Amino acid sequence: MGGMIFGPTFAEMRDPSLIPAAVREQARAARGRSLDPANLWNIGWKSEGAVPHAVLPSALTGLPAPVVVLSGGRFPTGSHKVGPAYSILVEKQLDGDCAPGAHTLVFPSTGNFGIGGAWVGPRMGYRSLVVLPEEMSAERFEKIRGYGAEILATPGSESNVKEIYDKVRELRSAPGRRILNQFEEFANYRFHFHCTAAAALEVVDALGLEVGAFVSAMGSAGTIAAGEAIKRRHPAAATVAVEPVQCPTLYNVGFGAHRIEGIGDKHVTWIHNVWATDLLVCVDDQRCLEGLQLLQEGTEALVEEGVPAEHARQWVGLFGISGVCNVLASVKAARHLGLGPRQAVVTVATDGFDRYPSVLRKLDRERGPMTEDEARRRLDIFREPEPGWLVEGTAEARRRWHNQKYFTWVEQQGKTVAELRAQEDPAFWAAHQEKAAEVDRGIRERRGEGSRAASIPDLN
Repeated sequence: MGGMIFGPTFAEMRDPSLIPAAVREQARAARGRSLDPANLWNIGWKSEGAVPHAVLPSALTGLPAPVVVLSGGRFPTGSHKVGPAYSILVEKQLDGDCAPGAHTLVFPSTGNFGIGGAWVGPRMGYRSLVVLPEEMSAERFEKIRGYGAEILATPGSESNVKEIYDKVRELRSAPGRRILNQFEEFANYRFHFHCTAAAALEVVDALGLEVGAFVSAMGSAGTIAAGEAIKRRHPAAATVAVEPVQCPTLYNVGFGAHRIEGIGDKHVTWIHNVWATDLLVCVDDQRCLEGLQLLQEGTEALVEEGVPAEHARQWVGLFGISGVCNVLASVKAARHLGLGPRQAVVTVATDGFDRYPSVLRKLDRERGPMTEDEARRRLDIFREPEPGWLVEGTAEARRRWHNQKYFTWVEQQGKTVAELRAQEDPAFWAAHQEKAAEVDRGIRERRGEGSRAASIPDLN
């Protein structure tokens, strides 16, 4: 155990000023060296100071309500999913489930969590193996290999999570392998409940706004946990879940394939607290692709249509496909909820454009290059959401979403009905939220700092 690396606590990821000054300085110096393990201390929304974000003006969205987008691009891998990858691994080390040199880590993923695992594992002394669908963007595969991990590609695209699970089941039986499954590990949930929520609240407080809604595509359903913590400060805020029209799993127990990389589908994840979900919004994947191209390549057209030039320039490189998906869902949710100018819609750009050039090249081959007239037309993608495709989080809808977990987790993944029933109790989720303090004490003790941990501040 003594040779293990233990990096930041949840409290330190949430507030880097709690990290010892000498360690913070090492982390600052390491930022330009992506493979340096000192970058473990740069895992957090505030690793470079203020929380990176953009406020989208009504000239783009057509809304009276501001849309506030947190950007995950400054995390060590260019995506906030490295936070859950680290959190899951460090908790498993504390529990004695894995040790560097003794175990190979397996990261089932559709992309950014796998990239996070590819980075975290070797930095903490492990061999990492990422399992992801073969049709994900070429840039995702390049990043995974660049961080020193191995890849096992499974059939299909973003929608084919079951194929990932099937392959992981085969791998599980091999000695020395440990599965770090973001879809079921509550350290993922804890990272976003404590860290992403705090980042969102800091930004909104600085803007002098209330939170009208927190919007997140499910993916592993880690990020959406931030909505639960935000409600402690803003009880009227709606937690809004998002999924593709092409694969409306929660919407109507549907299935299918889609192209919004990183948001998962065809199952309800184990860590998704559906009992805290207030609204479900579905978004068309083609609109997300075309919207991404507009923000990335249509700066001139945006400015001509009234978008301030400083905003349009800021958006270049800021968004990936799932980030645009979240923005479109935010516009749709804000209209449905009737939010006003003091009620921010908060969402997340999980990653940036650096992992999607190949996707836009494919779009050009399919549709032809985006002309200036086409760019101006695409403003309607943001200003005029497609009608329908919303479900209120009524008691009946939440019960259905909860029951859908049975098919993946009890029938396929070995959970019990009793474990599923336990999630109906709010105390179940409260216990997982509160465990962060115990984890932080354990990390500090393993770092030789005893129990003098800085506690995680209350969000109230």
